[in-house]
Amino acid sequence: MQPIKLVAVDVDGTFVRSDYTYDVPRFRRILERMNETGCRFVVASGNQYYQLRDLFPGYYDELAFVAENGAFVKDRTELVFAADMPRETVLRVIDVCGEYPEIWNVLCGVNSAYCQRGSVSQEFFDLTRVYYHRLQWVDDFKSVEDQILKFAPTVPDEKTYFYYDLLRERLAGLVEPTTSGHGSIDLILPGCHMASGLKRLTRRWGIAPEACAAFGDGGNDVEMLRYCGYSYAMANAAPEAKKAAKAVCPSNEEDGVLVTLEALLF
Repeated sequence: MQPIKLVAVDVDGTFVRSDYTYDVPRFRRILERMNETGCRFVVASGNQYYQLRDLFPGYYDELAFVAENGAFVKDRTELVFAADMPRETVLRVIDVCGEYPEIWNVLCGVNSAYCQRGSVSQEFFDLTRVYYHRLQWVDDFKSVEDQILKFAPTVPDEKTYFYYDLLRERLAGLVEPTTSGHGSIDLILPGCHMASGLKRLTRRWGIAPEACAAFGDGGNDVEMLRYCGYSYAMANAAPEAKKAAKAVCPSNEEDGVLVTLEALLF
């Protein structure tokens, strides 16, 4: 196996504990070691970039980000890629999701994410702000003027895969659903996923997939886990993530990412 030149980590259920903390001094030591050896650190998640960077205050500009499930990619302070969903696709997704009151939708743009008044509750808005630190109310999704990256609908937990299949069928060719389970579904442009975002960075940096390590726990991490030469599903991961990964590491509650990186890099 090649020496590791890139480490990509999912966030929820992977890098952070359930209380959204991580061992900052321990991670900073690992990051210093990575910087010494020329190894890149990539935060790869379905969450919004502005939320992800707030997890690393004071040093987020040392890192790279594959945010919004690959729809938004930054190399330190430089924007590498931002998806641009066609207007016709945006309108179609709004109309289809609007047919199902159980679907509580979030429209995700470059400048902000948006919730539509009357279609979701204040409680949902407040919960969504955990994952989208730039979030606004709007009266009508169709009036939003922003470059649209993706949609992030939430459905009843027990109906996650019912709506996953329904949206995949009804929006075929326009967007692709991906899910981390638990009622969360992202609707992204075809071919736009975590691995596609990583590929943009590996091409930029001249790093082979065999020299990449990835950590994940959900279905939306599968492509990334398959892409990387070293790949680890968390002990708490979904079955599809464990099947895609080459190994299983301790859970997020046990700081599995940091434990594994110390073994790999020191």
